[in-house]
Amino acid sequence: MIEDTLSYHVLKLMKRTRPVIGPVLTEHGLHPGQEFLLSQLWREDGLTQAELVARLGVEAPTVTKAVQRLERTGFVRREPGRRQRRVFLTDEGRALRRPVERAWRQADRAVTRGLSDVQRTELADLLRRLTVGDLAG
Repeated sequence: MIEDTLSYHVLKLMKRTRPVIGPVLTEHGLHPGQEFLLSQLWREDGLTQAELVARLGVEAPTVTKAVQRLERTGFVRREPGRRQRRVFLTDEGRALRRPVERAWRQADRAVTRGLSDVQRTELADLLRRLTVGDLAG
């Protein structure tokens, strides 16, 4: 049964975070998923779209559309580089970091409320190992 798989439960868990994260994104003019692109720029500003594609593990058109939307809303700007255009945060885009990260931490606390600190840490470590692993291997 699909309901017996780890992937099913991870997806259900992710869906449980949306009531906490979604309103914060909406309040700040973001669409779900755009915070992942912004997070990469919060970590390292001035990435190319190709670098964003690789880091996010999504298709190029997805990144192109997200960057265009974020540019229209004033959260990022694109500047020409030597070979490719680079994506930079604006002051408005940088200002989103605190409320978005706070919402994600609140969502974490909400979905792991029944776990001890040790269990929470172990679960995070296990999931981190799975997400950096090769799905094909």
